Amino acid sequence: MVPMACVFGQSLEFISESLKMSRHDAIITGAALTPYNRRKDGTGFRDWSTDAFFDALAMAEIAVSDIDALFVASESDFFSMQLNPASVLATELGMTGVSATRCEGGGASGQLAVHAAVNAVRSGSARHVAVIGVDPSASSLSGDAVRALYGFSFDVWTDGFTGATSSALYALSYQAFAQPYGTTDDDLTRITLQTRSHAQKNPGAHLPLDSTAQDIANSPMIASPYRRLHCSPLSDGAAALIISGQAYLPQTRRSAPRVGGIGAATDHMHLGARPAPGDFVAKSVSMQRACAQAGITSDAIGLAEIYDPYAGAALQGLVALGLSDDPARDLRSGVFGPMGRCPVNLSGGLMGQGAPVGATGVGQTATMAMLLEGRYHPDLQPHTLPRYGVADTHGGLCTTAAVTILERGAGA
Repeated sequence: MVPMACVFGQSLEFISESLKMSRHDAIITGAALTPYNRRKDGTGFRDWSTDAFFDALAMAEIAVSDIDALFVASESDFFSMQLNPASVLATELGMTGVSATRCEGGGASGQLAVHAAVNAVRSGSARHVAVIGVDPSASSLSGDAVRALYGFSFDVWTDGFTGATSSALYALSYQAFAQPYGTTDDDLTRITLQTRSHAQKNPGAHLPLDSTAQDIANSPMIASPYRRLHCSPLSDGAAALIISGQAYLPQTRRSAPRVGGIGAATDHMHLGARPAPGDFVAKSVSMQRACAQAGITSDAIGLAEIYDPYAGAALQGLVALGLSDDPARDLRSGVFGPMGRCPVNLSGGLMGQGAPVGATGVGQTATMAMLLEGRYHPDLQPHTLPRYGVADTHGGLCTTAAVTILERGAGA
């Protein structure tokens, strides 16, 4: 773990104090997701973005003309075959005249778009900002083409052209993590079953599978120890947020959750260059920065949406975010279950809800906002709301990480 006293040369105290002096509060006034699935109905990314945007706008109780800026997260041009999706969506959504920016950082694309919007509001340069995350990750390319493409999302010279797959690299990292932390194949099964059980209660989930431990054990080996059912699907879909300045809130939205802190960081691109290849150091640094902004420590977090493209990555994330120093023990004792101290991935996570890559980080933040406001799916909504929740993503093998901490609104 990276020491809390210093983050890549930046004092956490300096980060916290400077933001206290200059921050304009950013409030999540609107949040929406389309279902995540494999679309076979002839619709495309413009349709899904439109659905999510106007649902979020209705929740925010503002008009299109109130939007000052648009940030669009889309991981790959190869999915949408659109080199400039932000400008296209600004036109589609009737926002001609606003500033429009595309954000891309692999799996962290959506969360980085959220951060860009938060910074626009905090700086005072925008009253209301729209964030849209979207990707047709399931329906645009064949599975083999996507696997090759994701190989290129690492270092194309040393990984992509050699045939190294994301599954193989994630498996190597998890193997380096499992031994010191004492996690087993049973723990991979346990967290997979828990996550997919949440997805069964999420009407927008891609894989609401009623699997058993035996089903997982019988599924094909992808990259040891990961079997097919330990992995997330490729999905189509979109998510949207409206992020507003505190001074511009409609009266009826004053109980909406605020952004307490954001943090992002990078690690060595190559797994072999990392001193501890099983540790998600960039995620730890991101969380420390977000906590410094929020003025809290990680033990204040009572809900988490964690980036889990593979079952083991969720366990690695729990440690990196400071939510557990013994993930096997805490998982087995129910700490991260729906009635535990810190429920994790009530949405179903990437493994259950699905993973349209550009939409993932936006959707996690939208989910967390709805959970903290008591607006989520009834069968998944906690009865007692914590004060803080975290939405976490990363790109590559946690090469780029981004974390957002939300704080429950005063009236929620």
